[in-house]
Amino acid sequence: MSQQDHEYLEKIKNGNPASYAILVDKYKSMVYTICLKILRDSDDAQDAAQEAFLKAYQQIHQFQGKSKFSTWLYTITYRTAISKFKENKIQIFPMNKHISENYTTSATPQHEQLMVAQQEMYVKRAIDNLPPTEALLITLYYIDENTVREIHEITGMAITNIKIRLFRARKKLERQLKFLVEAEPKLAH
Repeated sequence: MSQQDHEYLEKIKNGNPASYAILVDKYKSMVYTICLKILRDSDDAQDAAQEAFLKAYQQIHQFQGKSKFSTWLYTITYRTAISKFKENKIQIFPMNKHISENYTTSATPQHEQLMVAQQEMYVKRAIDNLPPTEALLITLYYIDENTVREIHEITGMAITNIKIRLFRARKKLERQLKFLVEAEPKLAH
């Protein structure tokens, strides 16, 4: 757990609830992403994310620091989203929305900026087309950089099962995104 997270948690436990807003701001994007990967609906994901933060706040005194705060929070988030999914019994549809992010720098020529943005869009679309569990695992492992053990703590899935699903998801992504690798210009030495 980061020293900063520890300091905020101590302030919260000592009666300063305003410090929780800082933690919410820090983790809201990934909490929402986890909910969205499970629920596949932005409104339901927003509701589940808020509910997860509320549950975490109500249980903050139970957090013992044996894992990272983010792992503990993502576990609550995962369980909240799964519970909401079971309540709603919604049918899962692939997402068609794209989240555009700016990964460019002023030193990069404009055409390269467009290529990077387009590649990011293809990768996000490919992840969104994975089955929900595989999309969640890929997001937790590659985007949020959680370890397999941390993903095990978050989801409760067996480590072997996580590794197998990550392997399968990578293979699916590789097949879907093969055209990006083949289109990559060869660098001259």
